Amino acid sequence: MKRISILGSTGSIGVSTLDVVGGHPDRFGVVALAAGRNVTLLKQQIERFRPRLAAVLDEAHARELRTLLGPASATEVLFGPEGYREAAAFADADMVVSAMVGAAGLLPTLHAIDAGKDIALANKETLVMAGHLVLRKAAEKGVKVIPVDSEHSAIFQCLEGHRREEVRRIILTASGGPFLNVPREELAEVKPAQALKHPNWAMGKKITIDSATMMNKGLEVIEAAWLFDVPVTAIDVLIHPQSIVHSLVEYRDGSVLAQMGVPDMRIPIAYALSYPNRLTSADKPLDLGKVGTLTFLDPDPIRFPALRLAYEAAKAGGTMPAVLNAANEMAVAAFIEGKTGFDKIVSIVEEVLSRHRGQADPGIDAILAADRWAREGTETIIRGMQN
Repeated sequence: MKRISILGSTGSIGVSTLDVVGGHPDRFGVVALAAGRNVTLLKQQIERFRPRLAAVLDEAHARELRTLLGPASATEVLFGPEGYREAAAFADADMVVSAMVGAAGLLPTLHAIDAGKDIALANKETLVMAGHLVLRKAAEKGVKVIPVDSEHSAIFQCLEGHRREEVRRIILTASGGPFLNVPREELAEVKPAQALKHPNWAMGKKITIDSATMMNKGLEVIEAAWLFDVPVTAIDVLIHPQSIVHSLVEYRDGSVLAQMGVPDMRIPIAYALSYPNRLTSADKPLDLGKVGTLTFLDPDPIRFPALRLAYEAAKAGGTMPAVLNAANEMAVAAFIEGKTGFDKIVSIVEEVLSRHRGQADPGIDAILAADRWAREGTETIIRGMQN
């Protein structure tokens, strides 16, 4: 039985992971869970899966969770950075699912790698911010990093059994989000409720907004470059509104391999948890006859400037990707809170990037400092726009 710790258990990936685990109780056990503020859902997860450890954001939420669980609970409740560290490095865990949202997932993932745990990686920001450090540490510790994102799982599967040096390019697919065909002049009026209605996927708020701007795809380009050791110039993006082909790999002889499936995150999660084996699924399989048509479009660089920014940040390297990520997190949060417009998200990020003097080959302290600098700068820009 594989024993699993889940970082971000109450988010969309965490919930789907526990659904996979719950369907295969003979294959998996849960030893630790880490969440943020949603103690009500975390309580339900603890009562079902009986982990030995649970961690939450702060002491107040830890007290609330202990009260909900009652004195008879055998689950130890911790909180804050130290609690997340304990969940990530929990001695009994064989694999850690890194599914915390945003930059918050970086340090716990590094702690898990330091502890020698294999990583099922759903937190793309970990590699966007510090891919060189994370993968270097994983190699030193002999740790496997297996992608969970549907696109990166697809690439991972298309590369299996093939020679990496024969790869010509990687092609990431993107749905185009809810505003693919909305006139650009109408984007200024978009409200958060509209942007959160993804046409194909059920995801958390931040990633759903990122999908609408296509910043999510830009971050995935950077993640793919690190995961698969290819230059960003060998990574292309295609819009594929049906979300059936999850990504493709083109080889030097002209062969193109694609991985397909229904848009359900439980499929790549199950593959990451069971790799190199595959779990049996009782869900309804993909029916291409009913799908009918698969379409592909080149992304419009004017409609989706976030892609350009991501490529530029990736090519600049150093601390630039960390700044890109931090500024985007802040701008997206401001949009969700009604402090800025949807059409301003990417322009805010671009302004922050233009002010940053990147540092080459940064250590973890420099990366975290760049993250803090970008957040402060983004907040200043947003306040200025409101005045």
